[in-house]
Amino acid sequence: MEYDEAAPALGTVVTDGRGTLPFALIHGEALVACAAWALGEAGVTPVDDTVPWSALAESGEPFVLHDPLCPMTPPAFVAACVARAVERGCVVVGVRPVTDTVKVVEGGLVGETLDRDGLVAVASPVVLPAEVVASLDALPTEDFVDLVAELRRRYPVELVEAPPSARRVGSDDDVRVLEALTGA
Repeated sequence: MEYDEAAPALGTVVTDGRGTLPFALIHGEALVACAAWALGEAGVTPVDDTVPWSALAESGEPFVLHDPLCPMTPPAFVAACVARAVERGCVVVGVRPVTDTVKVVEGGLVGETLDRDGLVAVASPVVLPAEVVASLDALPTEDFVDLVAELRRRYPVELVEAPPSARRVGSDDDVRVLEALTGA
């Protein structure tokens, strides 16, 4: 997926509910700084938590939510997701394939293995087209998995496979793996 010129958009890096991990270092920079840099390079104008949702709705621009736990998401991918959301008028969500074995647990017993081909892991970004921003009173939640589930109940949502560098980290060990994957 490529982009020519970035569509105007507002966005934020969501740190609430993510503990201290967004401030861990990757390539000498905080994860949150890397995520903010990607937004800027994608042509997204950053806004902070002091901007009321009503002002975002009145802007008439899409809104991009970027997770600092996906710090190496390429700017070109973010921009392409924004362009897709604008072009198609739907919510666009970056996702990664599930590679772990997933089991069903019922009544405390481990059961069958789920087919991974039908599963994805929510990554970043989540792009809300302007129409969706205007229809919401506020962001329902900042937990991306819960947010995407809520948005899917109310709006058309496209899941777009994010590149491997956009993988989510959950620990310092994951950060080291991502750092090795993404080079200097």
